[in-house]
Order: sequence, then C-alpha cells, then structure tokens
Amino acid sequence: MPGGAVDGPPRARCDEAPPPALVAGIAQFNAGEFFEQHETLELLWRATRTPDRGLYHGILQIGVGLHHWRGGNFHGASVLLDEGIERLRPFAPRCHGVDVAALVREATTARERLAALGPARMSEADVGALAPRIRLAR
Repeated sequence: MPGGAVDGPPRARCDEAPPPALVAGIAQFNAGEFFEQHETLELLWRATRTPDRGLYHGILQIGVGLHHWRGGNFHGASVLLDEGIERLRPFAPRCHGVDVAALVREATTARERLAALGPARMSEADVGALAPRIRLAR
C-alpha cells in the first residue's frame, strides 16, 4: 500500500463531510469520465492516511473497471470491478454521504452483465447506460 498500512476501523470517519476531491471525482464518475475520475481519486487515495482511503480506492477501481470495459479489456474490467466492489463493502451502507450500499448493488449488477456477455460480446453493451450512479447526500 502506498505510504504504508493504515490501521483503524474502516468506518471511523464516515460521518464526516466528503472531501472536495471526492465530490469532484464522483461528478466525473457520474458523467462517464472514468479515466478522469481515476486521476482525481488516485491523488486523494494516495494522500489519505486514514481508513476511509479504502472508500476512495474502491470507487476509483470501479471507475477504472468501467473504463477497461469501454476499451474492450474484459480481464481488466472484471478484476477491477470485483476488487472495487469488495473494497467498498466495509463502508456500507453510507460513508462521507456516499450511498455505498447502492453503489455496491449497482456495480454488482453491471459486473454480472459483463460476465454474462463475456469477452466476445462485451462491446454490445452500452457501458454508460449500465454504469452505476454514485449518490451523494449533501
């Protein structure tokens, strides 16, 4: 892990307001700008030394998985969607105002659709239409 391991319960800071970079990354994610959201959230993830960094990492992994799906990389899309979903589970139901439970549910549905299509048919899907939306309560 960049910067070393982080100890503490994952949800310890979940009641705090979302940092501005998280809000910006979510806006990019919801606009289908998956590469850009990765750039934004990776900076936040690497700079964070508290357990909630896993939330940022999970969101960015789902976005990068969707980016790979768009690019036709079945393996990359599958692995990153799976890893992102699992990384987010400890933060459900809500963290920093993000409806994590809904994000996990919708990302799982998208991942199941990708698996059903398989590598030969993955390009038949409209990734933008299948992508989860991140809901942020303010």
